[in-house]
Amino acid sequence: MIWLTWRQHRKQALYTLAGLLALAAMIVPTGLAMRDTYADKGLPACFEGLKGGSLAPEASITCMRALDAFNDQYASLTFAGVLLLVLPLLVGLFWGAPLVARETEQGTHRLVWTQGVSRRHWALVKVGAVGGFTLAVATVYGLGTTWWMEPLTQTGLLSRFESGLFDMQGIAPIGYTLFAVALGVFAGTVWHKVLPAMGVALAGFAGLRIALTLLVRPRYMPAKVRTYPVEGSTGERGNLTGDWVLAKQVRNPDGTVAATNAEVACPPGVSGPGGSPCGSGLGLQAGAYNWQQYQPGDRFWLFQSIETGIFVALAVVLLYLAIRRVRRIA
Repeated sequence: MIWLTWRQHRKQALYTLAGLLALAAMIVPTGLAMRDTYADKGLPACFEGLKGGSLAPEASITCMRALDAFNDQYASLTFAGVLLLVLPLLVGLFWGAPLVARETEQGTHRLVWTQGVSRRHWALVKVGAVGGFTLAVATVYGLGTTWWMEPLTQTGLLSRFESGLFDMQGIAPIGYTLFAVALGVFAGTVWHKVLPAMGVALAGFAGLRIALTLLVRPRYMPAKVRTYPVEGSTGERGNLTGDWVLAKQVRNPDGTVAATNAEVACPPGVSGPGGSPCGSGLGLQAGAYNWQQYQPGDRFWLFQSIETGIFVALAVVLLYLAIRRVRRIA
């Protein structure tokens, strides 16, 4: 069975490995270049100083200019990174969906299952081999992308929690890939042709990912609330610490909301509410403050673990159901 599985899937394996090499050819040189630029501009010291508030005003301005220059130089890479989002889905479509559906569509399952190999043994070997290979591919892809994007997330150009960026870093791609493959395998046991199985896998994967991202992920842990005054503020909190800001408002001292999805900052030495145009257009009163609801940046790996666990659990359930259905295929 192992030899047969290799013979059936060797082209897919070679194409997948070629895709990984192409991905490495893009992310390794650009990742090293970003790290060199990050160090040459003195950004490690700037970043620590900005977070700790220990930089003098002149040094702070210099550091912010260096950050802007770095972001301008490498911002275009974020568009290439977005293309990496579809990789788990592609693996699921071209590895999972044909696993059973191609056999039943072409009728080859009748020959295999009459050669002394039980359906259960056949399914376990095929699913185990394909699952192990895709697990290795997803691990390399997820951790490699995390390494590549690290300089961009450190500068505040990107937040690791942003929709899309969270999904292609860390261990989450492992869960997505296993789920996509399992969904494709299960779809192939219900719809016995490759294209319908791929369509169902595509719709199910996209629908669940969108629903979970928008409705469930922000609630993995209770969000925290942060307030800071309008007067004497130098800008939004959370960018340099990687926090995921879920909602922000500007409120008057009595708690009434003056503006939603907004922030007002009156730097030190600049007149604020009650004495100048800063914020007066919103009708702010003396003592007005900014309000933010957020998930702390240090919860990134916890959120990654929770989401990965959800998709791995779903993959296990789908594979169990798929193996049971294989035993009922005529």
